[in-house]
Amino acid sequence: MMTDGVGGRGSATRARLLAAALDGFVNRGYHGTTTAFLAERTGIAEGTIYRHYRGKDALYSAVALQAWEQAAAVVLEEPASRVSARERLAHAGRRLVREAAAAPLMIRFVLGEQERDRLDEPARRAADRFREAVVQLVASGKQEGAVRSGTAELWAAVWIAVVSVVCERVARGEWGAEHPNVDLALEGVWGAIGVRREE
Repeated sequence: MMTDGVGGRGSATRARLLAAALDGFVNRGYHGTTTAFLAERTGIAEGTIYRHYRGKDALYSAVALQAWEQAAAVVLEEPASRVSARERLAHAGRRLVREAAAAPLMIRFVLGEQERDRLDEPARRAADRFREAVVQLVASGKQEGAVRSGTAELWAAVWIAVVSVVCERVARGEWGAEHPNVDLALEGVWGAIGVRREE
């Protein structure tokens, strides 16, 4: 990242750019979010954008890094007391849903289609940390004998897919964070990955 050396004013400008870019990337896509659009949206001269970020890929990576780190922190937060993997996954799912209500653009970015080849290495690592955090939760369930046979990566992908649908509905305002379908989905995904009685 490049900076203009203006301290607090530079930080405020970068924050405005990141917020506008997040909105653009979620609602217009990578290709539809141009530096000209961001300049118009923020009132920041297009040339000034390049004083903060080397180009659109660098801005995309900065948005992704911030979003993925926030999402990973949500998943990695431990419940107040020692609980089963099923409860830890439910806790993580509910926290992501609450985050979808509070920060819908961030969640839609994280759980939506990614331009992974545009990301720099730190942003890619942040994306991997989020997925790995879910894999570790599922793996702990396998160690407890509570998760079905199959790889933790497979069942983590199933969990992420279901939670993504729920978060998308909440982020779009179709459901509230306390909508009954939230708990139904979290129970349903555990039904898909948890050990069945006949196993």
